[in-house]
Amino acid sequence: MDHRPSSIVNPNSRLMKLNLQEQTVAEIVSEHYRAAEVFRRYGIDFCCGGQARVAEVCARKGIDPARLQAELEAALSEKAEGSPDFRSWSASLLADYIEERHHTYVRDKLPMLRQYSEKVARVHGHAHPEVIRLARMVEELANELEQHLLKEERVLFPYVRQLVRARKGEAELVPPPFGSVQNPLSVMRHEHDHAGELMKQMRTLTNDFTPPEYACNTWRVLYQLLDEFERDLHLHVHLENNLLFPKAEALEKELLAAP
Repeated sequence: MDHRPSSIVNPNSRLMKLNLQEQTVAEIVSEHYRAAEVFRRYGIDFCCGGQARVAEVCARKGIDPARLQAELEAALSEKAEGSPDFRSWSASLLADYIEERHHTYVRDKLPMLRQYSEKVARVHGHAHPEVIRLARMVEELANELEQHLLKEERVLFPYVRQLVRARKGEAELVPPPFGSVQNPLSVMRHEHDHAGELMKQMRTLTNDFTPPEYACNTWRVLYQLLDEFERDLHLHVHLENNLLFPKAEALEKELLAAP
């Protein structure tokens, strides 16, 4: 099911607003979705660590801001037909999209990651102990994400949809058992941080997911899949941390303040 509205982002229409001194990484990615790939190439976190100003990140990481801006502007000047304007979506629409696209992706890929990492550890672990550690990290990440998705689907997302219906006057806002939406959001953000840290550790451990020249096909596929999985996870967390969660907080605040 395709929830995307017909409105399409035109990156050229907002290009003049790009200001690396004032804007945060998350703000730029929220407004210009194609910037995510540029930040990824520079190793700039736009999901969990996205609240830092771009200029500050450049200074900390030794990145030439002029070069980064040039690459961002080049990416944003390309035609982006079909790129959704996630900022304009309602909280319930975002929840539906995240669940159907990103949650499905995670559940599809986790069994493969487990299988391949276990095989590589079993076959090559005697000569490469790092792949044994990698397999353990994959298992830790998989276990945590499985529980994380369930909490979102059974607790958080239903409440988000209820908030939207209440805002439209289609239903009453029933007080949730967890008190305020701030409570599950705090848990989700903490778990996002930990998942992101695990992926960073895996990337470091594997030299940016680069297999040795003599690696077997399973080893190569594992690293390619981990690289792909990390990219999807960054987009997944960005949509939640920087778009869905603030919308949910604002909705609840508005509804509770209403007479």
